[in-house]
Amino acid sequence: MRRRQFLAAAPLVPVVLKGQPESGFVSLFDGRSLDGWSIREGPESAFYVSGGEIVVHEGSGFPTWLRSAKQYENFDFRCEFFIKGWIDAGIFLHAPEHGRNTETGLCIKIFHKQDEKMLPESIGAVFPLVPPLKVNVRNQGEWNTMRIVMDWPSLKVWINDELVQDLNLESNPELRYRLRSGYLGIESLSYPIRFRNLRIKELPSKEKWEILYEKPEDFAKWRITDGKPKFEALGGVIRGDGAGHLGTIEKYRDFELHLYLRSAKHANGGILFRHQQPELGTRGTHYEIQVHDVEGAVYPTGSLYHFKRAIYPRIEPEKWFLFQLVVKDRFCLVRINGENVMEYHDLDNLEPGPIMLQAHRPGWWIEYKQIRIKRI
Repeated sequence: MRRRQFLAAAPLVPVVLKGQPESGFVSLFDGRSLDGWSIREGPESAFYVSGGEIVVHEGSGFPTWLRSAKQYENFDFRCEFFIKGWIDAGIFLHAPEHGRNTETGLCIKIFHKQDEKMLPESIGAVFPLVPPLKVNVRNQGEWNTMRIVMDWPSLKVWINDELVQDLNLESNPELRYRLRSGYLGIESLSYPIRFRNLRIKELPSKEKWEILYEKPEDFAKWRITDGKPKFEALGGVIRGDGAGHLGTIEKYRDFELHLYLRSAKHANGGILFRHQQPELGTRGTHYEIQVHDVEGAVYPTGSLYHFKRAIYPRIEPEKWFLFQLVVKDRFCLVRINGENVMEYHDLDNLEPGPIMLQAHRPGWWIEYKQIRIKRI
């Protein structure tokens, strides 16, 4: 066959040239500073810039991490990382404002070992749950590439241009309730890993949340339903004290509720839902998720009051934690800092009602922020 005939018969496959500009990507690192990032839960020296690279200092360990300034939902993220010797680190996806990154969001593991058997701690794993499809690491003082495409429920990860994860997150019971938006992060485990060429392209959003409270103007979505509580809108925080309830004006039946919460030591309160007589407070027909940080209590934080005791969550007084409540028909799930602490399948009251915040006794303050809800 002549060359001209061969070319005419060949399929029209687009040619991608190495080094071709990537359309729509935004650089996350200027090569000179950590502008656009902040060091969390560790010393200022934990991450630094040297030679146009982000370097993890060997003197900083867990739980120190480097957090992006912006939160992302769906995206195409790319970077390069250098491995020589023993290296252990990770890339956080959908990390929370407060709480445990690996349990509430996702962690893509970076590890130096060329494992023959795919393990949930191998490089490319969704740590510590899902092993990679294969291990492909350059660990002899070499640069590696990583690409992460998050387009919920799809998660795909490539290392050195080979696919190592191809997951439907909704189909995994350990992952389906993870946050669907949050911060990007680099984990520090005291190993001198280096990063460069960090860039991202945002993909279309799919999440549709209703904001119940983020700023004082949102306080108009709430009303005092009973008692004489003192609920205040303090910037981005609702602070509750006294005795009584603050309820939403809107009613909800099936929903996901996300918020951050902290309280005084041994405070007692709750988050109520499907309330049929809000003006009656705790005497009306309703369900209550208890807020009570006493491990030995019959109904500690996360319990479905009067119905099922929660596994006591790992929380501390006056420290923010992530609270997630999923209610669908007869099903109810409570997650605290990424841990399933209570699951119940026999809700009888299926009527919609307001979301209500309880103040139980003067001096036992509870604060809430970033309150959002999604009907399901």
